[in-house]
Amino acid sequence: MSGLTPSQRDDLAALNTWLERACQRGPVAVITGENGDMDTVGSAVALATVHPNMMACGLHAGRLAQRMLTLHQAPFRSLSAGQQRWPASLGGVVVVDAAAPDQVGLTLPDVPLCVVDHHATDAWSLSDDDLSIKWDVRSTTIMVAHFLHEHHPGVLSPPVCEFLLAGLVTDTGRFKHAHALSFSTAALLIEASGVDYPDFVESMEQETLTASDRGAVLRGLQRAETTEAGPWSVLRTTAGTLEGKVASMLNALGCDAVVVVRHRNGGTRLTARAPRASVLQGLHLGRLMETVSARIGGNGGGHDGAAGWSGPNDPVQAESAFINALAELPKGVEKHDND
Repeated sequence: MSGLTPSQRDDLAALNTWLERACQRGPVAVITGENGDMDTVGSAVALATVHPNMMACGLHAGRLAQRMLTLHQAPFRSLSAGQQRWPASLGGVVVVDAAAPDQVGLTLPDVPLCVVDHHATDAWSLSDDDLSIKWDVRSTTIMVAHFLHEHHPGVLSPPVCEFLLAGLVTDTGRFKHAHALSFSTAALLIEASGVDYPDFVESMEQETLTASDRGAVLRGLQRAETTEAGPWSVLRTTAGTLEGKVASMLNALGCDAVVVVRHRNGGTRLTARAPRASVLQGLHLGRLMETVSARIGGNGGGHDGAAGWSGPNDPVQAESAFINALAELPKGVEKHDND
């Protein structure tokens, strides 16, 4: 597949070597990021097809990811925080799409670790036996797709391609935040799978919402208010569920950023979105959430146009920290980047 740099090809070769050695030692857990979105679940499921000793697992699978798992009857082991039991002969752990240990939501075992991730932030501490593959791309599924195409093309079955394509489509915001490598990877997956892309996307978007779900989304939209944060305009609201959907819908209204606050069971979560125009003017929500974490604790990070933060803090404190950090950020610094 074209578009890879020599350094990226070296990364993929190193990943292949690490996985071969880990699988020789014993079972390998391919662990997803805690949010369970399509990018992390799709990456884990696809990567785990490389060897029978590998198993995709994680704390949570989101709605779309769960639908895909059910549709394709894909192997994915759900784990419980604080209650997981790792095999004594575990050969290694691969973590996909998580920029820090606390974004996994699990206590990781003391075995060789491999991190495959694309976030701008990074809080991993690795030993000599560990490996980190980190690319400046729009989704982790891009990295996994290239790895499989380069080293294990035989596993690129239609279901595997659909898992990877779904992660790519969702993490680029339906290609609103895509770059050249995003499109070339999508083209490769479509060609390999023979999928009818318009039909595939339509099926992804046909999410079945209950009456309660629709009510929660509508209430989140109705509560939205505009706030000025220095040179930036922010749409802010609260939501008890489906905060990502609320944030994405509000993001189409033209403000510089959207932040949705969710508070439940003593924990607070911020979900933020920003249009491409704001990113090009210097806004990077992932780094902004990292700033929030540095100031009030918790865990935050993500992409330039989509990010999140979570912690035990009061929701007002968390939202204020986000708005204050945004207000300090200069606006108008044109940014041009590539995959």
